[in-house]
Amino acid sequence: MSVAEQSADQPMVLADRVCKNFGTLQVLKGISLEVRRGEVLCLIGPSGSGKSTFLRCVNHLEIVNAGRLYVDGDLIGYRERGGKLHEMSPREAALQRRDIGMVFQHFNLFPHRTALENVIEAPTQVKKQSKDKAVARAKDLLDRVGLADKADTYPAQLSGGQQQRVAIARALAMDPKLMLFDEPTSALDPELVGEVLGVMRELAASGMTMLVVTHEMGFAREVADQLVFMDGGVVMEKGDPREMLADPQHERTKSFLSKLL
Repeated sequence: MSVAEQSADQPMVLADRVCKNFGTLQVLKGISLEVRRGEVLCLIGPSGSGKSTFLRCVNHLEIVNAGRLYVDGDLIGYRERGGKLHEMSPREAALQRRDIGMVFQHFNLFPHRTALENVIEAPTQVKKQSKDKAVARAKDLLDRVGLADKADTYPAQLSGGQQQRVAIARALAMDPKLMLFDEPTSALDPELVGEVLGVMRELAASGMTMLVVTHEMGFAREVADQLVFMDGGVVMEKGDPREMLADPQHERTKSFLSKLL
């Protein structure tokens, strides 16, 4: 098997018995998941189940206490020497994070910068791209998310849905191999949810590998390749989204979905 074939065959995300504690509180209790290249995995579950914490562990915004996380074959946040893990320096971890885009529940845009300036910030400052190249790419991305006419607009002048689409364009500007979405529509008015989900559908159709924490069951049913239900820091059930939503096997999954569907 060639190197290219091996690379294509390995998972984009591999979580192996990942544990995370906050003090004495065990938030993740041995999460094992695999996401293939080009797949969309949706994480669902009640508040406090560990979904967002797991997502933050994937790009080392949170440090795992046990287990291992790999993205595209690379161990995230650590070097392994002699069977022991040694945490990377913040600079090394930041280099890994460049390849992982993340869109948060709250948009976290720079309020004093226009949509275009928000999108070019990381490519020019982190990747040291020329401004001309970054601006051309940012204009393409703003067009892709339906905001070509808002390039010179400040966040306060945009709707929540528009701000979130700028945040998606900003994440894509780093050309990530993986996109993480942490409840990207939960802070939006209901009529604005569709425009953000539309951009995410287009991203999925283009082959982007995505992990999405969401309560949007229609999106999960339509777009996801895998659906994972978490509760109490463990994976209670996972499988085909359409099958799980139509006929959940675990009683806890049934109870949760009965309140949403």
